[in-house]
Amino acid sequence: MRILTALLLAALTCVAADTGRLKTEVNPSRAGVFVDGKYVGPAANFKVARTYEVAAGEHEVKLADPRYQEIVTKVTISPGKKTVLKETMMALPPAKPPFGKLRVENADHFAAVYVNDRFMGHVDEFSNFAQSLLLNPGTYEVRVVPVNGPPVTKTVTIEAEKTVIVK
Repeated sequence: MRILTALLLAALTCVAADTGRLKTEVNPSRAGVFVDGKYVGPAANFKVARTYEVAAGEHEVKLADPRYQEIVTKVTISPGKKTVLKETMMALPPAKPPFGKLRVENADHFAAVYVNDRFMGHVDEFSNFAQSLLLNPGTYEVRVVPVNGPPVTKTVTIEAEKTVIVK
């Protein structure tokens, strides 16, 4: 039993030595964080910066929010250390009405939501009667990608002043 415990502790030490943490301090805080092209979650939750475990080494980090210009940068994660990424995104011109609403429901509240292959946010931002994504009338492909699990893809038609729910 002692040998098994020692091996387990050694394995955990090796895993910790091969990873570091990435803390994101981003304005706007709702921006999505992508590490090497994979969505890892929002930059913050209720304005509290998130920290993600990332393999040691150099990584490409993309920050995306539909209302702002994307930021793509390189970060170097040191084993066992925390790297802080501080960025302020530049606002894009606001969309013009008319709008319909898109709501998204999924068990993974941090699942990424894409509309026509463009990242729009995470499920928890569009999941109840008071929250929705405003879109101009038209037909859209909506893809919901949980952090773990299969994606859900639906084609929806948005009409002015109406709400569509994707589950």
